[in-house]
Amino acid sequence: MANKIKSLPTPKDKGPLTAKLLGQYVKARRTQSNLRLEDTALLCNVAKDTLSKIENARGGVRFENILHVCQMLGIELKVVPWEHKLEKKS
Repeated sequence: MANKIKSLPTPKDKGPLTAKLLGQYVKARRTQSNLRLEDTALLCNVAKDTLSKIENARGGVRFENILHVCQMLGIELKVVPWEHKLEKKS
């Protein structure tokens, strides 16, 4: 019998995105979808080791693979133009 996947909560951290925080989001989304690492890697068409590196914030992963995994899991990454930030401070 397969092990039950423990659903992790969505991270509550706010502020700048770090590799560690993004990894927590990816892992939370995967576990909340009741997907094993192996199944998610297959779904995203990446190696299991690649997905593990993303979730654990280890180096050596191509940026396009990170973006692809996020897209496949429905994690939206957004770039805020710097002009927008300057306008808010005024």
